[in-house]
Amino acid sequence: MLTLRVNCPADASQAVQAILRAQPAVSSLSVIEGASQIPQGDLIFADIPRESANEVITALRAAGIDQTGTIVLNDADTWISRAAFDAERKAPGADSDAVVWASVIERAYNDTALTWTFISFMILATALAAIAIVTDSVILVIAAMVLGPEFTAVASLGLALVRRRPQLFRRALRTLIIGFSVSIAVVAAMAFIAQALGLITVDELTRPRPGTSFIYSPNMWSLVVAVIAGAAGVLALTSAHAGGLVGVFISVTTIPASGDAALAIVFGRWSEAAGSLTQLVVNIAGMAIAGWATLALQHVVWNRVTARAGRTARPEQADR
Repeated sequence: MLTLRVNCPADASQAVQAILRAQPAVSSLSVIEGASQIPQGDLIFADIPRESANEVITALRAAGIDQTGTIVLNDADTWISRAAFDAERKAPGADSDAVVWASVIERAYNDTALTWTFISFMILATALAAIAIVTDSVILVIAAMVLGPEFTAVASLGLALVRRRPQLFRRALRTLIIGFSVSIAVVAAMAFIAQALGLITVDELTRPRPGTSFIYSPNMWSLVVAVIAGAAGVLALTSAHAGGLVGVFISVTTIPASGDAALAIVFGRWSEAAGSLTQLVVNIAGMAIAGWATLALQHVVWNRVTARAGRTARPEQADR
C-alpha cells in the first residue's frame, strides 16, 4: 500500500479530487483546504495499492499537477483498513510484482549522479579490490564488490532504453566512464607509491593467485553470470522486496577488475590489464543488456495484466 500526497494550487484542487474519486483503487481520500503554502492551495492525501500507482500518477500528470504542484508517494509499512484491503485485492497483479515507474526513474536519476560520494566509494572499493589481489583474498574481493556503488548506474542504461530517456542513458554512461577511469587512475597512483616504498613487489602479482586469477580471465561464464546478475538486480530494484540485491553485488566482477587493471598497469603486466578491462566491459555489457531485457519484459507483462483487468472490470461496471 502507498500513501499519495498532492500539494496543488487551489484552482486545481477540484480536478485532483475528481481524478482520485474516479479511481476505484483509492481507498481513502483526505483534503486539507488551504494547508499548502507553496503552492498556495490544498493538501490532499490518498491511499492506493502499489499495483495501481502508475495509473493514478499518469492521470495526475495528464492534468498538469506535476507542473503546478507536487506529487509524492510513500510506502505504508503498516496499514489496517478493510477498504484498503478490498482495493488491493481488486487491483491487477501482485504488490511485489508491480513496478512503480516514477519511483524507479527517480532512483535511477539520483543514483547516477556523478557526485563526490559516488567517486569516493568507487575509489575506496577499487583500492580494497587491489589489496585483495595483492593478498589473494577472496573475502576482500567480496567486500570490494559490495562496497562498489556502480550497479544502479549500469541498470539505468537498460531503464533509459526501455523508458526512452536518452538523457538518463547519457548521464549513467558518463558516470560509469568517469567513475571507473578516476578510480583506476587514483588506485594506480597509490600502487605506484606503494611500489616505490617497497610495500608491493611484482612477485606478489606473478605468483600463483588461485583466489583472484579469475578476475583477469574472462570467459563464457563471465557473461552468463553478468546476465543473471543483471536480471536479478533489476528485479530487486523494481520490486517491493529488494533482498536479493546484495547477492548481485557479490556476483559481478566490475570493481575487482578495475582494481586488478590499476595494479597491472603500474607493474607493466599488459596482458593482465587487457584481461581485466575486458572482464570489466563484459560484465557491464552483460548486466546492461540483461537489465534492458528484464525491464522490457516487465513492461509488456504489466501492461497485459492491467489491460486484462480493465477488460474484466468493464462488464462489471456495466452491470451496475
